[in-house]
Amino acid sequence: MVLTTPAVRGIRRARPDARLSYLVEPQAAAVVARNPNLDRVIVAPPARGPRRWRADLSLALALRRERYDAVIDFHGGPRSSLFALATGAPVRVGYAVPWRSWMYTRLVGRPRGHRNRHSVDNQWDLAEALLPEIGRPAPDTDPVEMADDPGAASRVERRLRDLGMSGGHDLVVVHVGAGNEFRRWPEEAFAGVVAALASADPNRRIILTTGAAQAGRAETVRREALRAGAAEAAVAAACDLDLGELRALAGRAAVFVGGDSGPAHIAATTATPMVVIYGPTTPGVWGPWRPRACATEVVELDGLPCRPCDQRVCEPGDFRCLRRVAPAEVASAAERAIERGRLSRRRGVS
Repeated sequence: MVLTTPAVRGIRRARPDARLSYLVEPQAAAVVARNPNLDRVIVAPPARGPRRWRADLSLALALRRERYDAVIDFHGGPRSSLFALATGAPVRVGYAVPWRSWMYTRLVGRPRGHRNRHSVDNQWDLAEALLPEIGRPAPDTDPVEMADDPGAASRVERRLRDLGMSGGHDLVVVHVGAGNEFRRWPEEAFAGVVAALASADPNRRIILTTGAAQAGRAETVRREALRAGAAEAAVAAACDLDLGELRALAGRAAVFVGGDSGPAHIAATTATPMVVIYGPTTPGVWGPWRPRACATEVVELDGLPCRPCDQRVCEPGDFRCLRRVAPAEVASAAERAIERGRLSRRRGVS
């Protein structure tokens, strides 16, 4: 979702008078809500089972009545391709995928297997198939974006006050969650980074974030960090933030640290210095797409013949691409990012 926003900006620039709608599922709607390049955000119903089929049919009929001139399917999944077809738009752009290519009128190739080509470029290919004149994207001119949630900043400030954290503290956000085991850096590794960062500066306050389902993981990291020497008041967890609050929290921080995940890309829509840890994926494809002036550090383990992989089976069986990344290396990257951010602020770069 976040990585489609440069293409949305490019389409708006090429067609300033067009009416642009974005169809999205509820859990990610906040990413494009209030996007200045969109006229409308349509949220697909969240129902499951037979109720979902009825809801999807109703939405498909509503889309058909809108009489769209063109549709771009950024997702490429079965549900999104069916909605694209249902619009009846005379131009329907999508990836050439088995069994569904016939649903589109213009196809964009996307070879299987790893290509050292950024996901933003892949998404832009779809927009370029519709509008060849839009040119090519660049992080400085077409960064990822997510508009501020007007109430999120005040909610985050209240949360920080409740945790005993004030505007005078240097805030460090460490996202310890991950959607699958291939991207889960060990809890003890995160704890080592947290302890090192907290011990290096008593004015720092570390916030551990995850989704609610992984709150136990954040608590494990917190306990291990305290055992490793972090002060009790220096480390807290916030595992119930919505996407707008997560962005506001990241924007308030001195640095964001986390693995290659959705929250990292949300953090990339801010100017906050970042450290992103890569395992089976690579920054060449999934790196933060943001202006070069924003401090960004990536940590990865080079030289593994099994990396990158499709994240279905770990060939060596020990998830070494992540588990061999040293906490000291990540902590050092965080210190560099913090210092780069400090220098940028002194120079007036945001």
